[in-house]
Amino acid sequence: MNDNLIIAGKSYSSRLLVGTGKYKDFAETQAAIEASGAEIITIAIRRSNIGQNPNEPSLLEILPPSKYTLLPNTAGCYTADDAVRTLRLARELLDDHRLVKLEVLGDPQSLYPNVIETIAAAKTLVAEGFDVMVYTSDDPIIAQQLADIGCVAIMPLASLIGSGMGILNPWNLQLIMDRVKVPVIVDAGVGTASDAAIAMELGCQGVLMNTAIAAAQQPVLMASAMKQAVLAGRSAFLAGRMPKKFYSASPSSPVTGMISSVRA
Repeated sequence: MNDNLIIAGKSYSSRLLVGTGKYKDFAETQAAIEASGAEIITIAIRRSNIGQNPNEPSLLEILPPSKYTLLPNTAGCYTADDAVRTLRLARELLDDHRLVKLEVLGDPQSLYPNVIETIAAAKTLVAEGFDVMVYTSDDPIIAQQLADIGCVAIMPLASLIGSGMGILNPWNLQLIMDRVKVPVIVDAGVGTASDAAIAMELGCQGVLMNTAIAAAQQPVLMASAMKQAVLAGRSAFLAGRMPKKFYSASPSSPVTGMISSVRA
């Protein structure tokens, strides 16, 4: 069965998207990303070198655009103007690359999204021809507005960036999925494999993570676990779980045709 993720008209076999920050070195970054099976790799333009610093090692040496779809992001931006400027730079560095991840943060402590600035930036970027995947709150009204602007994917947080707290409000995620027609990808807050599986079981189209892998005691092993969790969660969603029954036990095997006990 063909069950690929479609983003901006392009098909991907993996529904796990991963970041490139917080690893101890490029070798660990490369090994973890390969173990994750991810095809879309997000790169913080303000924190990573992809050619803007010619005298420093470039991420493109280990993550070539010929192998991965690069997703430049605006991590560290707190205004719409800064975010737009950053993605314009990424477009120049990556030869008119249009697929980007927009995030405009509200404060450096919580890293909660500033949805007002996010909406303003999204309008400008979409008008300029960018394919915008957008990090936002789990507010279904804001998600609908961003989809209406023309964003190609809505990326609500599960919990705060880097917190590892998992999915705190599954009900809002469901509301978002019910309202928007573009892919909904959980972004931020995933801490371990079960969090990723739950997101997929809810019906999310994908999961994006960085810290959950990079900050694990064994990042490469965790990357492999996340790959399997996303696959399992997606399969469970497609299979359709059994209904929950409160205090309604039923045998797991048929009761008809049972061998009767025989008295001596």
